[in-house]
Amino acid sequence: MAYSQAMGGALGMANSFIDFSCLWIWGSFVLTGLTEAVALPYLGIKPDVLSLEDKAEILLLDQGMTTAVVLGIIYSVANSFQPLPEDFFKYDLREPFNLQKGWLLWAGVGLVGSIIATALTGVAVSSFSGETPQRETDALVRLLPLIGSSNLNTVCLLGITGVLAPLLEETVFRGFFMTSLTKWVPTPVAVIISATVFALAHLTPGEFPQLFVLGTALGFSYAQTHNLLNPITIHAFWNSGVILFLTFLQLQGYDIRELLQVT
Repeated sequence: MAYSQAMGGALGMANSFIDFSCLWIWGSFVLTGLTEAVALPYLGIKPDVLSLEDKAEILLLDQGMTTAVVLGIIYSVANSFQPLPEDFFKYDLREPFNLQKGWLLWAGVGLVGSIIATALTGVAVSSFSGETPQRETDALVRLLPLIGSSNLNTVCLLGITGVLAPLLEETVFRGFFMTSLTKWVPTPVAVIISATVFALAHLTPGEFPQLFVLGTALGFSYAQTHNLLNPITIHAFWNSGVILFLTFLQLQGYDIRELLQVT
């Protein structure tokens, strides 16, 4: 009984946070979805008749191809401006706990800061508007059928949201776009501009304030270390944590559709 009451309270507090996080995850599917819509008909594949496992595998394949293509383009463009600065596209595993530039240490700081900042932003937005921001349920509808439906689907979702999406988005927004901006504007301005583009790119206007704050936190965290493993780790833990938490709730018998108020 006590366990159920505790879980109920936790679910209430986590509701808005999970909803926002799912929307952020969904942003990484936008380009993947476009690829899928164009490619599948040419392959004679009908998405409507695919099993959930097949859909999860196709999503993983699409995200993998999208990541490879986009990163290939980014690196090709960057290579045309050789020699590149030493910290451009830096993925350095060394000294993870260095007090000044330790990527794992500052990822922990950035993750905690991101959670607090986005939560406070959500509260502020609700207070000023007098109501909870409108939710973009189409994004959630795409994710929910796969969450907790099988071990394979969970692995595919973690591969997409916890590995490929963080690698792609952080390399593009922090490693390429923000770093390029710092050649013309001060770092804080570059962080703000890249965070704005990051928020707009997710195509969820109702969550723009939280996404902007999150992008800002990721930008300043990266600026501290100049190591892309830092924002990638924050992004990966955030996305994976949401997927695993929703999977846990699903396996415990909770209706996550009802929890997230998806119609």
